[in-house]
Amino acid sequence: MNRLLYEKSVSYKGFLIIPSVYRRLSGETLYTYRLLADIGHKSSLHQADNSAGLYSSAIEGIVKIAKAHLNTQPPGTELTNQYGVDHFKHRYTYRHNLIIVAEAGGKIFYDHYPPFELRNIAAPRIFTSPQDCMQWVKQGLDRNQPPVKDDSPFVKDGEK
Repeated sequence: MNRLLYEKSVSYKGFLIIPSVYRRLSGETLYTYRLLADIGHKSSLHQADNSAGLYSSAIEGIVKIAKAHLNTQPPGTELTNQYGVDHFKHRYTYRHNLIIVAEAGGKIFYDHYPPFELRNIAAPRIFTSPQDCMQWVKQGLDRNQPPVKDDSPFVKDGEK
């Protein structure tokens, strides 16, 4: 199974487009994508696996394909959460895990997706600040793991 390339993910119209390697053929890599919906399971496209059915030999190409497919969806598909904010704005990759930090009603919480599957494994916990949340998640991921060479707490996606 190929790792989801969370660090190359793109937020678009209430969805997070997550590229991954589909297959390697004759030295060429083909990419596919998965989707997360801002409104979660209320969307038929939440956790969809390449709903366009097309592939690309470039990450930028697969993102374009996903965007084009999302543009063809009926009105209302790109609904956003009840707070009207981009749920994926504050996403981070740490040890190839996707961490999405969100605030709602003055409370901080997170979603946590492991490297090889779109399954939210976050603990039901509320935090007082995004920094407290990220530190707690990092400690959990570092438990029983070798030290990370980069000592920064997280790498914010798109800021490499």
